[in-house]
Amino acid sequence: MRKKLRVAAYAVCVRDDRILLARSPAPDGTPEWVLPGGGMEHGEDPLDTVVRELDEETGYRVEVTGLLGIDSSRRTLPREGLRGPSDHHALRILYEARIVGGELRNEVNGSTDLAAWHDLDEVPTLTHVRLIDVALKLWRDRPANGRAHVPPKV
Repeated sequence: MRKKLRVAAYAVCVRDDRILLARSPAPDGTPEWVLPGGGMEHGEDPLDTVVRELDEETGYRVEVTGLLGIDSSRRTLPREGLRGPSDHHALRILYEARIVGGELRNEVNGSTDLAAWHDLDEVPTLTHVRLIDVALKLWRDRPANGRAHVPPKV
């Protein structure tokens, strides 16, 4: 089985009890909310990745104010073209950031189609990826080891 490692950096931006999220299609095409951020380019520093990705996906310039933690997830992905299934390992670096400039806008020709602020209390009712739950737990609890246990979504 082919092994694939993807390292990405994401930001938790909370302002006035609202969190900044982006919307992206799930593998089945259903829109779901995600944290703004994304994959590192070869040779790129993760902090630079999250700053770049926030600008691309939301139009905001951000200042990273802290490292919240790391989420590691591993799963088998089904057949990719002629390559067969892959053992996919996602390593996601989670930062806290604050908006320092720019204006909210949607990404054009990217992996997301909408950026919006959501009330923190509303997040559980949104169709969203598990990483948001992990990130909010890290943001609220600030564990010394930078890890949050969040059960898988059923």
